[in-house]
Parts: sequence; structure tokens; C-alpha cells
Amino acid sequence: MVLLTHVLACLFGMGSWVSINGLWVELPLLVPQIPEGWYLPSYLSVIIQMANVGPLFVTLMHRFRPGLLSETLVIYLILGLGAVASFLLVFFWTEVTVVGGVPRSMALLVLTFFLSLVDCTSSVTFLPFMMRFPSQYLTTYYVGEGMSGLLPALVALVQGVGVLHCVNSTQAFNQTLTGSLRAGVQLQTLQAQYQPAHFSTDVFFGFLSAMMVVCLVAFLLLNYHPAVTRERSKPRYPRPGGVEKRDPALGQTSRTEQKPMISPSLKPKSSFGTGLYSWMQVVYIFILLAWVNALTNVVLPSVQSYSCLPYGNSAYHLAASMAAMANPLACFLAMFFPLRSLLLMGVLTTLGSGVGGYILAMAVLSPCPLLLDGPLGASLMVGAWTIFILSLSYVKVIIAVILRDEGHSALVWCGAVVQLGSFIGAIVMFPLVSVYDFFASGDPCNLNCL
Repeated sequence: MVLLTHVLACLFGMGSWVSINGLWVELPLLVPQIPEGWYLPSYLSVIIQMANVGPLFVTLMHRFRPGLLSETLVIYLILGLGAVASFLLVFFWTEVTVVGGVPRSMALLVLTFFLSLVDCTSSVTFLPFMMRFPSQYLTTYYVGEGMSGLLPALVALVQGVGVLHCVNSTQAFNQTLTGSLRAGVQLQTLQAQYQPAHFSTDVFFGFLSAMMVVCLVAFLLLNYHPAVTRERSKPRYPRPGGVEKRDPALGQTSRTEQKPMISPSLKPKSSFGTGLYSWMQVVYIFILLAWVNALTNVVLPSVQSYSCLPYGNSAYHLAASMAAMANPLACFLAMFFPLRSLLLMGVLTTLGSGVGGYILAMAVLSPCPLLLDGPLGASLMVGAWTIFILSLSYVKVIIAVILRDEGHSALVWCGAVVQLGSFIGAIVMFPLVSVYDFFASGDPCNLNCL
């Protein structure tokens, strides 16, 4: 029964970001068939940040009307919405609507907003719900959240997304280019040619819809399966306003009051519900949380192609695959080695940030980064992405485990800070990538750095 609860918690966590992660990995097949083309990633970034209205609403309700908003009902609503929106994508993602005389994929964009609303709101609802179970199940939930990125990537790999071959292409020049090159001369060049997918995008969206249904079923079982309900732990701090509990054995009823996440007391050791952390440590934990999520969710993923593609298409796919596997691996490590040292978290954050700085620097130098000639550069880039995700994912899980012990309110604010960090990262990176063209991509088959 413990194994059943772990499996359900993992499946529940997989529904947190599987829809948006699935959209990102399917981009190579989406963009050739829609009018937005490769501007779609920029639109997706904006839409995802607009969807932060969901977690903002939940956080404000928790702060100013505690206990009024049913957490379980919200989860049912967003999971149902995610399943329906994913299913509708199967039929309407290619629909084009003329808006202001310009063709737009309005159905795709609107349904993407609803999927983003589901995934963003999961940060402030799924985590607090896991407060009802012992702390080891929270780590399993994070394993599932990591799988929400890995599983769509594996399905896309089977589908054959983004697989290209460099084929010979003859170009004829009809005018004089140089003193020695005359009209009518033909040059042999290499042209990137994407291979057809093994199954359609409709089937992939059907898979995303099925994953949301699986998550919904897992949530139902977490709530109502008799064996699972016995696994629930009594929260150290109940919800705001207090909760009356009756002990069937003693026939007594008691009321336990909710301690706030941050106490109004001015004593230095009363910042969290347990009183173990000072105000400076509270600020330190939440700054680390925002920083780590800004890097892992937005800043580095937005330049992944620029950092990896110059080293070859194989290096790009290997780096993406290793990074996707590093996330759940970090969660497994946190399950067996939950080291809660704030100093260790700082060291790992510094390590991950330094490696991330190397990745960002190579993206800035694209299409001609360092160590381009030879296998060393590609190996370093794949290793950098693996270490970056592994170290910072471990920090995220340990922070969640710490906040889980501080009460329900702490996990709500944990989700809010996660979204805040991602939002700040998007504000910084969107103009650099999409407006000012700070990063340049090269031709994977005809790279010339002379």
C-alpha cells in the first residue's frame, strides 16, 4: 500500500507540467504548419506568464480569505480543464482565424492559455495538497514533476521530432560573385532536412490528454482509496482558522490552531511555524527558490538551442535528454539523501549557477562558441546541462521538503515564489531573445566561423 501511494503521488506530480512541456518538445512539428512560424515560442512565453493570474488569485485568497477556497475543488477543476483543453487541441490546433487581416492560430493560442493556467496554478495547489501525506511522498511527487518533462521528451523522441539530416544541395549562381566565380557555376552545399515524424501531432496531443486523465484518476485515488487514506499524516499545522479533530479511541474532540508561516513575533527564531529559522534564513531560502526556478524554468531553457546546436544536432538532443533525466534523478537522490543544510543548498546553487553561466556564455557566442572543433566542446556542453539541472533540481526539492515541515501555508508560498521566479526570468529573457535578437543561431549543416 505504501508503494501504491508512491505511484499515485508520482502520477499526480506528472500532471503538473506535462501539457506545457509537451508543447515545447513538439515545436519542430508545430511551427511549419501554423502562420506564427518560429515566433510561436515567444508567444508561448508570454501566454505562460499571463496564466500566472491563476496562482496569483489562489495566493491572494489564501492570504486574505483563508479557508474559503477549497483546495481539492480547485485541483479537480484545473485537472478537468487540462484534460478537456488537451483533447480539443487534437481537433483544433491547425485552425486558422483572420484577426485584423492577419491569419492567427487563435484556437491553439487560447487552448495553450488554458493549459498554462492549469500548470501554473498547480504550483500553489498540488504542493499544499501533498501536505496531507508524510514528507517522503512529497519527494515522490517531485519525481513525478520531473517526469512531466522527461516523458513527453521520450515520446517525442520515439515520434522523431527534430531529427534532421544534412543532404547535398546544388546552388546555381547567375551572376559574378568573385573574380574567379562566374555566372552559371554550381556549388555543392549541405541543406538541413527534417525527417517526417513516425506519428502525427494529433496523436501526440491525444497522449497529453490521456496523461491529464491519468493525473485526475490518481488524484481521485489519493482522496478516496481506503489504503491510501490510511497513509495520510496529520498535518503539523492545520489550515488557517484551526481544525476540529475527533479521536475515535478516546471520544474526545480537540481544536488545533494554525500557526502562521511567518510569525508576527519579533523574536529572531520565530520565522516559520516550527520556529527553527530566523528572518534572514527565511529570506535566504525564498531568494534561493526564486533564483533557482528562474534559471531552470526560463533563463537557460530559452537559450538551450543556441548553446547546444553549434556543437551539432546530436549534442543538442543528448543535452536535452540528459537534462530531462537529471531532474527525476535529483528527486531520487533527495528521497534517500535529504540533506537540509542551508550551507549545502548555497554551495549547490553556486555550482549550478556557475555552470549555467558557462552555458549562457556559449549561447551568447553562438554560432561560434568555444571548443567548436572537436568532441570536447560537445561533451562539456552535455555535461554542463546535466550538472546544471541535477544540482539545482536537488535544491528545489530540499527547499520543498523544508517548507513542507513548516505547514500548509509555507507550501502555498513556495508555489507562489516558484511562479514569481519564473515570471522575473521571463521578463528578463523575452526581450533579449525575441525583441533585440541578442542570441544568434547558425545553420547546423553549413557552420562557418572563419
